Amino acid sequence: MSEYKKIDSKDVEFLKSIVGKDKVLYGEEINEDYSHDELGGISNYPEVLVRVHSTEEISNIMKYAYENTIPVVVRGSGTGLVGASVPLHGGIMIETTEMNNILEIDEENLTLTLEPGVLLMEIGKYVEEFDLFYPPDPGEKSATIGGNINTNAGGMRAVKYGVTRDYVRGLEVVLPNGDVVELGGKVVKNSSGYSLKDLIVGSEGTLGIVTKAILRLLPLPKKSISLLIPFKDIDTAIEMVPKIIKSKAVPTAIEFMQREVILNAEEFLGKKFPDNTSDAYLLLTFDGNTTAQVESDYETVADLCLAEGALDVFIVDTDERKESVWSARGAFLEAIKASTSDMDECDVVVPRNQVATFIKYTKELEKQFNIRIPSFGHAGDGNLHVYICKDGLSDEEWEKKLNEVFDCMYKKSEQLRGLVSGEHGIGYAKRVYVPSIWWQLYVNHERNKTDL
Repeated sequence: MSEYKKIDSKDVEFLKSIVGKDKVLYGEEINEDYSHDELGGISNYPEVLVRVHSTEEISNIMKYAYENTIPVVVRGSGTGLVGASVPLHGGIMIETTEMNNILEIDEENLTLTLEPGVLLMEIGKYVEEFDLFYPPDPGEKSATIGGNINTNAGGMRAVKYGVTRDYVRGLEVVLPNGDVVELGGKVVKNSSGYSLKDLIVGSEGTLGIVTKAILRLLPLPKKSISLLIPFKDIDTAIEMVPKIIKSKAVPTAIEFMQREVILNAEEFLGKKFPDNTSDAYLLLTFDGNTTAQVESDYETVADLCLAEGALDVFIVDTDERKESVWSARGAFLEAIKASTSDMDECDVVVPRNQVATFIKYTKELEKQFNIRIPSFGHAGDGNLHVYICKDGLSDEEWEKKLNEVFDCMYKKSEQLRGLVSGEHGIGYAKRVYVPSIWWQLYVNHERNKTDL
């Protein structure tokens, strides 16, 4: 946008005076990695990259940028999939990965206070030493907690434990004008006015920059076991999910996967999955504090699935089988990416009883547009990861079909009372699809009020 100020030498010198000369990269000094996120659907370089280490530094930078109308983008590990951390207008990129200190673990209040650059994998490992547990479990373990907070990341354990927002007790945030505010805290209950903390969670950096977070922890479950359950087709598999939820033996996770994606993962990893002969699978995990409790839950679900058409039940209880199953599940995205020349993703979320309907619709789109659309996802919470693959299409064909398929899928999610993103966020890639969905929700709300 033309009203934004372009970075000049004076600006660069100011930034160096704030963070130090070796923490500011300008122009050609900036690595290509900083021009895009993990999916790479859109790219643009920042004019200047600043590696920060404190709230005070960020506050001073934001105040300067605010007064001089300089655009700012915040970046963590760059593992996003919708272009939210891509500096579309150049300007300043604030990188927070070096703000990576765990500041306090409070075993009495069951909280962890930390900076935004701490990696998700580091949190799990650290709190386990205190026999504690941070439940949110997004697939990308090298993401920063700041990124998780800003996208309200979910992951596989959301069925039982919820998403990131449910585990953020307090935040320190730098506002666009440089002011620093503290929202929430260690308290369990809070009815003291607007819950601004919850507004920041999921805002993708558009309202402020998270510089410190207080996370809620739980006691670490003592036992965990998984079941891999093959079905004859995806419809039969997905139709089991509401029945499993109603059984009251609620799993920690309920994932669905199809044979095509499993074969991609086997080729990508060079190792075999426990079974690849069925068209569709559910992968369930159960956790608890006693072996008896966990066994009771998974036996209830196993018996139910077998009675309703499951072809078998594989208990994932050995280290070898656990590694085989979960390494494949963790590699699905990279495996699909490696199987094609280019791809884009859709992570719609629909009501659980509409998952099969949506997946069936993607298969209709495959035939209609003659394009490959593999998928997997969180059947237990209705969050689907659907990938459109370029394969041998020309650039022109790809661009045309991609837009048409996205239009169809987002309209379908709207029809099914779903939303445009379950956990990856909006960023650049999905912003054109948001207005129609939110407008429809508003219309439905007004219609419901009239009906009353």
